[in-house]
Amino acid sequence: MRRHLGAPEDAAGSGGTGRDLAALPKAHLHLHFTGSMRPQTLWELAAERRIRLPRSLTDDVALQVEPTHRGWFRFQRQYDAARAVVDSEQAMRRLIREAAEDDAAEGSGRLELQVDPTSYAPHVGGLTPAIEIVLDEAEATENETGVSIGIIIAASRTRHPLDARTLARLAARHADRAPGRVVGFGLSNDERRGDTRDFAAAFRIAKDAGLLSVPHGGELLGPDHVREVVDSLAPDRLGHGVRAAQDPWLLEQIVEQGIGLEVCPASNASLGVFREATDVPLRTLVESGALIALSADDPLLFNSRLLDQYETARAIGFTDEELAHLAASSIRLSSAPEEVRTRLLDGVQGWLRTPPEPAG
Repeated sequence: MRRHLGAPEDAAGSGGTGRDLAALPKAHLHLHFTGSMRPQTLWELAAERRIRLPRSLTDDVALQVEPTHRGWFRFQRQYDAARAVVDSEQAMRRLIREAAEDDAAEGSGRLELQVDPTSYAPHVGGLTPAIEIVLDEAEATENETGVSIGIIIAASRTRHPLDARTLARLAARHADRAPGRVVGFGLSNDERRGDTRDFAAAFRIAKDAGLLSVPHGGELLGPDHVREVVDSLAPDRLGHGVRAAQDPWLLEQIVEQGIGLEVCPASNASLGVFREATDVPLRTLVESGALIALSADDPLLFNSRLLDQYETARAIGFTDEELAHLAASSIRLSSAPEEVRTRLLDGVQGWLRTPPEPAG
């Protein structure tokens, strides 16, 4: 059966020499709600509902598709199959609690979880109840686990831009809630769907409410699409953004504007953007001066959690000092309260002061 990478009992630390990466304080800024689910939770919820899951969700193999419309359809079909088990308030609350527990086991002190409430609303009485359930559980879970949690409400490119405006208004209505408040507004799903400019009005609503603009861009499509997202949606962070490395001038503009990049190596490899996670141009992005937040995206499907992304950076050749810099960047890019940011950044410096683990 598929191994759960990141359950609390599995997060033993680094798989090689160097300091324990699980002890490195960090922030997790690109994680989708259903995609955060533990495989064991998926199987249990499916069994309770007598839902037969596709074999691809019960084996020990990470999703691997081509970067085409057909490949995305295969990915979306698996995501939809998993989402079908999240059909109650209890299930929604369980996902949030377990996502925070798993993050805590991997050294994440700040989680910004992305949710499109549209799919869960029919099961709990509407969009507003769906959002309020998420926020209520985020607050309770933060108090129980110590992981600071912010919620990002995300619209989908596959739906009408007016739906995005509705979600933006709901997000804005909950923007002042803490802890577990709505901190940002996103745009997800296949980058090749819809016209980015049509979603600009929704992002203006969110921006006016003080929310971060955190749309996806620059994974499946190249620099031209990144430029369109930057120009139309004024992002504070880009979900992925790795394709900006193909255009030095564009990358320079992103750096100058202080736009963060939520880089998800395992996702890029599973969706066929790069052959291997270690092929992601992380070194190019970092050397350009870009602020990076390594993230797991959808660990349920990619069989790779947050800690694995730091292991990938280590495999690329990043030193402990450089890994600490990546962790610090993720914390600075987050919308965590100042006291949380200060505590986590102090922890990064403390991690560097600990002796590295001996080789062998």
